[in-house]
Amino acid sequence: MSILLQVDFPYSGPWGDAMSEAMRGLAESIAGEPGLIWKIWTESPATGEAGGIYLFADRASAEAYLAMHTARLNSFGITPVNGKIFDVNGALSAVDRAPL
Repeated sequence: MSILLQVDFPYSGPWGDAMSEAMRGLAESIAGEPGLIWKIWTESPATGEAGGIYLFADRASAEAYLAMHTARLNSFGITPVNGKIFDVNGALSAVDRAPL
């Protein structure tokens, strides 16, 4: 069963292309995280938030990543970090074309 992790936190930029350039190294690092299948990066300049939606192969990997990522963001002075972990209903998600 796949596990979905949703994370968001206050963020003041950069946004868009500038964010892509500034965070490229971090994205490459995240790509190597144990159990990660994919990540969708999220950003909302209007609300001053950023984060991501992650799909992990197992709950233990998602929990470990959330703990590590929360500590990393906190070390940059970013709080609060909101993280939620969900089981994925694969059958219903397939009906709606989820990339599982």
